[in-house]
Amino acid sequence: MKTLFGFALLILGLSACQRESGTLPPLGIGVIDQVTDRMTDVMVHDVTNPPLAARFFAYACLAGYEVVARHDSAGRSMSGILNGFPVIDRPTNLPKANNQLSAVLAMLATAKKMQPSGTLLQAYEDKLLDSCRTLGYSNETIDQSRQYALAVSKQILTYAKADRYNRISNFPRYTPTAGKGNWYPTPPGFFAPVEPYFNTIRPFTLDTANQFRPVPPVPFSTAKNSPFFALMKQNHDEQLSEGEKQIAAFWDCNPFALEDNGHLLVGMKKISPGAHWMGITGIACRTAKVDFARAMRVHTAIAIALTDGFICCWDEKFRSNRIRPETAIRAHLDPNWKPFLQTPPFPEYLSGHSTISSASAVVLTHYFGDKFDYTDTVENRFGLQSRSYHSFNEAAQEAGQSRFYGGIHFMDAITNGQIQGQKVGEWVIKTMEGER
Repeated sequence: MKTLFGFALLILGLSACQRESGTLPPLGIGVIDQVTDRMTDVMVHDVTNPPLAARFFAYACLAGYEVVARHDSAGRSMSGILNGFPVIDRPTNLPKANNQLSAVLAMLATAKKMQPSGTLLQAYEDKLLDSCRTLGYSNETIDQSRQYALAVSKQILTYAKADRYNRISNFPRYTPTAGKGNWYPTPPGFFAPVEPYFNTIRPFTLDTANQFRPVPPVPFSTAKNSPFFALMKQNHDEQLSEGEKQIAAFWDCNPFALEDNGHLLVGMKKISPGAHWMGITGIACRTAKVDFARAMRVHTAIAIALTDGFICCWDEKFRSNRIRPETAIRAHLDPNWKPFLQTPPFPEYLSGHSTISSASAVVLTHYFGDKFDYTDTVENRFGLQSRSYHSFNEAAQEAGQSRFYGGIHFMDAITNGQIQGQKVGEWVIKTMEGER
């Protein structure tokens, strides 16, 4: 019902444009959001892990961006800018192709090939094209736009295949290292570690996965006068207010969450942290009323920052391999303690949400400014109330703090994750804007 309502709004909006100009109406920026939302639905269906979700977004957005860049006087291809990015050969024999429709179809074509259940996107594509026909897009325009999209998507998929992610399956199965201060799987799911080799894939802008290597975590210790014991006490003694619980739940974004109803474990439908920030990006673009080309560029920059942020963060996670608060506190302080949120299945340091939220805030602040009022409605469809912010940095700070409220991170993982994310975001902007 929501999708049909969205298409109805799209048709009404575009029909108005058509009446005003008398020409074939342009697509609104909301179509970009619809594609990323449908990608998110497929990720929820597939229980896609957070780093991989960011990677899917990045390549899909790049496909759309490369179409738009050719027709945007302010745009430029990412060839020679992103690591290993090729010169994109764009078809010249498709005069009826519509660049905006081609961009959206290129995103969909890329996502359909990369996501395990990507064929589920076909239903959305069919409805989109039916809406375009209603608006006056001819079958010839649609066909040539699809040909253009497939030609660009094919090259993006070749670029994606070369990022070494497909080699990860050849690595030996990761086994948690024994040791009192080391991470190992937690109940109730006891999931295997997520993407322990994500640092081996090619970054988009970074020189290396450890380019922004953080300071080491506070060393593990059970001595009551040690800094680590103080961290455990800080988590253990925190008495959450209702407002803090709401913050923790709003930014939970754990696709591996399970609910134990006493008889079996049931998976809970949740989006990834990256999907949340892609949603915020769409809200920002609509609030600022940017044009299609600008929206495509901002979405692409965010998706790239998310992926490079996860690469950096995961590089540190499986190097420091630090124990989670739940495991440490239950073993050395209080066997009955439980965190408010469910512990994710990977090492604790750094906080991934803190890292990628700070990186995203840097990118969005670059495009929209430091003082930007908006209401985050991303989690509404998952039963959570909206939250309003006066800046992206305010939201990123709250996202990081939510991991402490949730009891799944120690404070040094949060603060140092925010520092790393800040550096990644600044680096992505300098790279994409040609400032380095």
